[in-house]
Amino acid sequence: MTAVQIAATSSVLALTALAPIVAGTIGVGAYWIGYQVSFIYFAGLFASLCAGSLVARLSGEAIIATELVLLIIGLVLLASASPVLMVAASVLFGIAYGINNPASSVILQEVASDKRRSLIFSLKQSGVPLGAVVASAFLPPLALWLSSWQAAILALSFLPAILLPPTLRRMWHRPARRRGRFPGIFSTAVNEQKAIMRDPALRTLAALGCLMSAMQLTVTAFAVVSLVEIGWSITAAGALGAALQIAGATGRVGWGVVADRFGPFRVLSALGFAAGGLSLALYFQPLLPQLVLAFVVVALGACASGWNGVFLAAIARTASPGRVGAATGAILSYTFIGVIVGPSLFAALYQLLGSYPLCFAIGAIPGLIGGVLGYRQHKADIFVRT
Repeated sequence: MTAVQIAATSSVLALTALAPIVAGTIGVGAYWIGYQVSFIYFAGLFASLCAGSLVARLSGEAIIATELVLLIIGLVLLASASPVLMVAASVLFGIAYGINNPASSVILQEVASDKRRSLIFSLKQSGVPLGAVVASAFLPPLALWLSSWQAAILALSFLPAILLPPTLRRMWHRPARRRGRFPGIFSTAVNEQKAIMRDPALRTLAALGCLMSAMQLTVTAFAVVSLVEIGWSITAAGALGAALQIAGATGRVGWGVVADRFGPFRVLSALGFAAGGLSLALYFQPLLPQLVLAFVVVALGACASGWNGVFLAAIARTASPGRVGAATGAILSYTFIGVIVGPSLFAALYQLLGSYPLCFAIGAIPGLIGGVLGYRQHKADIFVRT
């Protein structure tokens, strides 16, 4: 599942990594990559809404196999250099990304013990920053070596292609599912949302997913540019941005270990408060010594980007048996909303206020609210157990 996550993330970010080269080839500005990212996440939002019913009808393995096929087709379409086909590829990437976590959560739930669930889910989520590394570190030099960005994209398609046969073998060895009338996608999505809203813990997780994903994307999108604005060189700011991503990757695994010891909602609460406090500290960004500022940014990356595995494990732990895939898909739709809305609101705030430090101070609010919600749910869990 970690390898599948790497394949999905690297495919989603492939065009981003090669944007300057691709833009010159197809005759559009590099800024058009923003529209491509929007296509991906909007498609992912709607795919996530119906992923639960698809997993229940088929199996986690069947959905993962479908995801891998979509990634392969999408990469081939992306390499066509046709704007229309590249848009279609972006939609396929979004669908693949949207169905990934509900299916992988069902598979991992079967093999993860209660004592190691958060760690296992966090290890799988480490595939997100690792996929970003594959896209950003390997695709540009590969494109230069092959003298063709299309060839580099096609070379990337070998990763999901290699993962497809073992996934199919596991799928074929699964017992057959009971056949029956396939439920309507819209009605099923509505019913799953109603089920989430009726359960306080799942409702809290939906809110946490929206708040924390908005904060994560805001931090990763604007940390580097804010450093450049206060006088850092692009090289130094980029290096600190890379350190932020590495901190997020290691944080995912580390927080998974902590959550298995102290409970997922307690850790999610602590991460919300910590991320909010560190974002608030960036209000003093121009006044902080460089070493202190670097520490704040890296720590913010570990907290604002390290919550995902604990979050998915909390959904699997909280959902009733047989409902893990449905609950994961329904809740992740709110996470996609946070991804889409968060950076846009931050950009609008900056356009209004003209100050990154002030925007980061205001941007602390989602993390602090998430901290309160996580703490309330942790206390509620203690009350139920006692």
